[in-house]
Amino acid sequence: MADTVLYEVSDGLAMITLNRPEAMNALNISAKVALRDAVEAAAADGAVRAVLLTAAGDRAFCVGQDLKEHIGLLAADRETGSGQTMTTVKEHYNPIVRALAGAPKPVVAAVNGVAAGAGFGFALAADYRIVADTAAFNTSFAGVALTADSGISWTLPRVVGPGRAADLLLFPRSIKAQEAYELGIANRVVPADELRGEAEKVARALAAGPTVAYAALKEAVAYGLSHSLAETLEKEDELQARAGASEDHAIAVQAFVNKEKPKYLGR
Repeated sequence: MADTVLYEVSDGLAMITLNRPEAMNALNISAKVALRDAVEAAAADGAVRAVLLTAAGDRAFCVGQDLKEHIGLLAADRETGSGQTMTTVKEHYNPIVRALAGAPKPVVAAVNGVAAGAGFGFALAADYRIVADTAAFNTSFAGVALTADSGISWTLPRVVGPGRAADLLLFPRSIKAQEAYELGIANRVVPADELRGEAEKVARALAAGPTVAYAALKEAVAYGLSHSLAETLEKEDELQARAGASEDHAIAVQAFVNKEKPKYLGR
C-alpha cells in the first residue's frame, strides 16, 4: 500500500493511519486507493478483531477531497467530456464507508484535528469516536457546491437528528469538540496530547473482547434503524443464536461462574 496510508496489525488490532500531514491528510487518488485497500483488508482479515483509524500530524484528521488535485482532474474532464472525476464516490468513498460501517468488528476513529467533508463521513462510519479537544468537524460540501457523500447523508441525521443535520449540511461551519460531544458526534473528548494513547487503549480493549458479539451488536443496530420492531425482534433472535453458539460466550459464562476475567478468543 502507498505510504499515503500506513497499515499495521498487532495483537488483533489493525491500525490505519492517514499519512499526508503536510496536506492536512487531504484525499488524493493515491490516498483514496490506499485507504480503501486498507479498510477492506482489515474488515476481511479474521485475525483482526478491532480497527483504529487515525491520522498523522496534529492539524487534521482528514479535510476530505484534495482540491488541488481535483481542479486539475475537473479541467481534464472538461477537455475530454469523460466525467471521470466524480466516479471517485463510487470507486473510493463508498467502498471505504461500507468497509468501516460493515466490518464484523469494532472500528474506533481517533480524530486528532479537523475532520471535514469525506473525513467527517469516515469518522461517522466508525463505531466509536474519540476526539481531541482541539479537533473540529465540518460538513463542507455545500461550501464547494457539492452534495453530501461518504455516507454522511445517512449517518449524520441518525446521530444528530434530521433537522440539525439539514442545518449543518446547508450552512457548513466548524463544530468544535465540545459541541460535537454534546451533539453525539464525539463519544469521548480528551486532551490532544492524550488522544493517541487513549484511543489505542480503547481499541486494544475491544480487540481483546468478544468479537462475534461485537459484530452482532453492530449488525443489530444497523438493522434496527431501518426495520420495524417486529422485524428487529426476529433479527435479535437470529443474532443472539449466533452469539450464543460462539466459543467466547461459553468462556464468558464459565469465567462468570468462576469469578474470573474472561480471556476471549474472538470466535
